Amino acid sequence: MHMNGTTESRIIPQERDFDILRGLFEARAMTVGHAATLYFDGNMETAKKRIQKLRGAGLIRDRARHAHEPMALLLTKKGFHLLKSQGRLEGYPMLSDAQFDIRSHVSALTLQHELQCVSVKASLIAALSRLIHVRVITYTTWPLLSQFKTHQPAASGYGGASVIVKPDGYLCLHEKDAAGIAEHHCFIEVDRGTESQRVLAERAASYRAHYRSGGFAVSRGGSRDDFENYPFRVLAIFPTAERRNNAAERLLLVDPPIKTMVWLTTMPEMLDDPLGPIWMRPADYMEAIAGSGHETDKPRHLGRYQRQTERDAVVEGEVRKYRILSGSSDVG
Repeated sequence: MHMNGTTESRIIPQERDFDILRGLFEARAMTVGHAATLYFDGNMETAKKRIQKLRGAGLIRDRARHAHEPMALLLTKKGFHLLKSQGRLEGYPMLSDAQFDIRSHVSALTLQHELQCVSVKASLIAALSRLIHVRVITYTTWPLLSQFKTHQPAASGYGGASVIVKPDGYLCLHEKDAAGIAEHHCFIEVDRGTESQRVLAERAASYRAHYRSGGFAVSRGGSRDDFENYPFRVLAIFPTAERRNNAAERLLLVDPPIKTMVWLTTMPEMLDDPLGPIWMRPADYMEAIAGSGHETDKPRHLGRYQRQTERDAVVEGEVRKYRILSGSSDVG
């Protein structure tokens, strides 16, 4: 590849380099640590050296963050042009230079969220890659690639509107067992901690509508009437156990309640042990607090918010949690 010999070094792109550049094109940003996990089998030193070469060749650039946060890596326009010229963007939307520029400029808050989504991906991919009976078919963090249009019911059960839902991630994997190969589909939502519980509940109701209307079945090549044969889970990841519990409570107040479609965990648990027993469903939350005095039949988000430390302690001690590959596959 021709390079400017005065300000940029020469480099012969390797296949892994294209993987890194494609990853940046899709995710918009990642850290060297993410790249090490996703493309270098966790070898940080090797990742640093190769990233430095790609940086020196003008294919990626740094974006400074807070002093205590790792630098974010972004794809440059030169890197974008290289991917296009080498036919490495098949399966992605065709972007003009102007569209690429717009997509590359993100606010600090959005950048933080994008990096959290990549952290979830890196954690899951690293864990799944160690399982010989599991193969990842698709994992995308570009909402445009997994978005869908559906009817969003109001959390009260009345009214609603047609909306386009843009998931934070979508994962499809194959798991081989004694019965053959099971296909798992998961939409991923990474909570920023800024949206109201009502908004989160309405978004969850949209996923249920997507399933029950047969929209997801059609997207997988099936028919709307055959929707029950195309189940999926929504994996929701929250910054704290308190917010996770509040979300579980709010999902139970949707009419009808959302009990098993949404699986909830916290970001620390996700990053520490993504395939471990870290996932709970609203139904499990309901069972955990039964008889504890913390049951509710109305939203707690009205008026001044009060923390429920005793409830959270009860949930942590009593709630049943699942592993992502061995739990119930009920949808509802």
